[in-house]
Amino acid sequence: MHKPLRTAALSLSLFFVAAFVVFLVNQTVQVVGLADRLHPALGTAVLWGLLFLYAACALVPLLMFFRLPKPLRPPASETSPGFDAHVQALGRRLQGNPHLRNRALSSREDIEAALRVLDGRADEIIRSTGSQVFVTTAVSQNGSLDGLMVLLAQSKMVWQIARVYYQRPTAREMAILYGNVASTAFIAAQLDDLDLAAQVQPLVSGVLGSAAGAVPGLHAASALLVNSLVNGTANAFLALRVGIIAKRYCGALVLPERRAVRRLAVSQAAQMLGTIARDGAKRVAAAFWTASKTRAGDAASGFTDSVTQAVKVLAQRLGFTATGPIEAPDVREAGSNRNG
Repeated sequence: MHKPLRTAALSLSLFFVAAFVVFLVNQTVQVVGLADRLHPALGTAVLWGLLFLYAACALVPLLMFFRLPKPLRPPASETSPGFDAHVQALGRRLQGNPHLRNRALSSREDIEAALRVLDGRADEIIRSTGSQVFVTTAVSQNGSLDGLMVLLAQSKMVWQIARVYYQRPTAREMAILYGNVASTAFIAAQLDDLDLAAQVQPLVSGVLGSAAGAVPGLHAASALLVNSLVNGTANAFLALRVGIIAKRYCGALVLPERRAVRRLAVSQAAQMLGTIARDGAKRVAAAFWTASKTRAGDAASGFTDSVTQAVKVLAQRLGFTATGPIEAPDVREAGSNRNG
């Protein structure tokens, strides 16, 4: 069963690679041809420049990846024969970690303390990514765009966590990590397909009470704000979960059990989510409030100008000027002139 799936995945990957190469060659030919029409030397320079750019884009990530130390395969348990050797090898590798300078790594207790330091740095990255995902997805209000942003943010986060531990995870570990990223991004893309506004409508009505009906537009604006915060919170939770899974695999002394890691990730992500949701809600609500005040101010200013102009026109028709009433002609003088 697994072999046909691997074959199908390999075939699909080769297809996409071939399609990308054909597209890249076609676009390169068009750009070089356009430059060659202006001047043959310019066409040659553009060709070599593009080839150099393609080579740099392909080689720089590979060099950065292979500069990391070779992966260490954690044993299945602490009772495995190679556990002590793995701990010693991990200690030697951590000695070159820039986050662990001037630290003793001679015993298992020292190594565990060093891993806790790296866990703290990884938590900072996870919280930062969660906050970024919360704000961006709360503001965007677009399911497809949310999925893309979550995918990119989580992919970058997993790479940053691997760099914190200064290791290159095994292919199996990376497959698990990026598999979770892909599934999480898919879930994030479906969040906006739910009618969250209808679900939070009773909540908004209960919180606002009669004030929502008294102020025009307040009920709709509040529902939109709550909908944004719900989307941002859900997406941030998914990002935190993936980051914690990555941290557990990168900093493990023994091979983690997948189901236990997922349960732990859900628990820790829920603990981190409170602060992130509170801070993100403050930022989003402040942005909504600022935009609302600006829009209301513009509307009030326009309404005031319209009323002022109408009053001026009405005053002119009634015989008033801006400084006072217009003097009416003297009727008696006009009558005497006619008699004369």
